[in-house]
Amino acid sequence: MSGTPAYVVRVAEHPADREACFAVRKEVFVGEQGVPEDIEYDAHDAGAVHVLAVREDGVPIGAGRLLYGAEAAAKTGGDPSVGSLGRLAVTRRARGLGVGAALVRAVEDAARARGLTAVDLHAQTHALGFYERLGYRAYGPEFPDAGIPHRAMRRALQR
Repeated sequence: MSGTPAYVVRVAEHPADREACFAVRKEVFVGEQGVPEDIEYDAHDAGAVHVLAVREDGVPIGAGRLLYGAEAAAKTGGDPSVGSLGRLAVTRRARGLGVGAALVRAVEDAARARGLTAVDLHAQTHALGFYERLGYRAYGPEFPDAGIPHRAMRRALQR
């Protein structure tokens, strides 16, 4: 046994879970990456499906969200069958434990449950390899988001 605490990934259905997602995002995006707090949280948060990774001792260690329908249209080229994965964050102490991949798969499961056929995301360019290992393929040119270089990526979902 490695001594590494186990974790679970779940849909954040309760207000406390959503607040935990926002706290993880603040730690990673605002604290570590310098994203301005006023652009980290947006109107899409209200209608999004949020997923949360929590250690067995209750400490939140990761978060992500799925936009779908009209909320996702601007990020997916307007295709209503494609969801948008975003705001994927894993705390520094939990990196390398598979948390990010588990969060991506949870978002994909939520997308399938809503009848979506693919998931798009805007990956920070340093994370392209991570998403490629999970089956995502980059398309289009590099672009800045919050001052950080990104590429659009997509993965078709299997039923």
